[in-house]
Amino acid sequence: MGEVMPAVFFGHGNPMNAIESNTYTESWQKFGQSIPRPKAILAISAHWYVPDMAVSGNTSPDTIHDFYGFPRELFEYTWPAPGSPELGLHVQKLLQPLDVRFDEQRGLDHGVWAVLCHVFPDADIPVVQLSIDERKPPEFHYETGKLLQPLRDEGVLIVGSGNIVHNLHAYVWENEKIPPFDWALRFESATRSLILEEKDRELIDYRAMGEDARLSVPSPDHFLPLLFVLGLRRKHEQISFPVEGIEGGALSMLSVRIG
Repeated sequence: MGEVMPAVFFGHGNPMNAIESNTYTESWQKFGQSIPRPKAILAISAHWYVPDMAVSGNTSPDTIHDFYGFPRELFEYTWPAPGSPELGLHVQKLLQPLDVRFDEQRGLDHGVWAVLCHVFPDADIPVVQLSIDERKPPEFHYETGKLLQPLRDEGVLIVGSGNIVHNLHAYVWENEKIPPFDWALRFESATRSLILEEKDRELIDYRAMGEDARLSVPSPDHFLPLLFVLGLRRKHEQISFPVEGIEGGALSMLSVRIG
């Protein structure tokens, strides 16, 4: 058996990161330089959160501009990574007997390309997306991650993309550099500690973490990709946090690397 590919959760933040250079994008670039070249990438993004479980099988996925109110330059940006119907079918098989639809039309949303354009700027590694089924409880997504573990032995990089703290109603748009709100700091710190202590069950039951969790995770879409990635962890595997920071008081950019 060859080298085990790491797995990673990225806090993706503002889609403007795609066309900017900052401490986050520089850290994403360093991550890409620090790992073996993947044969392919499987991405789970907060922005494919639907009442359905599907995997993409598009040979040439579009760059989806799933946002509004940003400069034209961002809407004109494309990241033309190829797809991989072969990997999509393989994922579908790994997840049996779950009913996973094969989607030949799906492109790549900004939770994927706005980060990976810095990790792999040449856009020459095939990328497949797996949707998050909004009908399912948190434990389902964690257990689905476990089913995907064999991909790590096959040279596939599995990427979760969301934000551990993601409250855009509380986000201070006019001052992104404002100090983090106390509840955001507490929840991020608690999550980080639980990850290091391998207390995944407490994270699956994040709603029991009280008011800090309610404010930090007002909807599950940006938190669930973390659970997919934690499901990929093997016992006592090394954990690191290659990117840190909280923007606008209420948006965590914390990344979690496994392996």
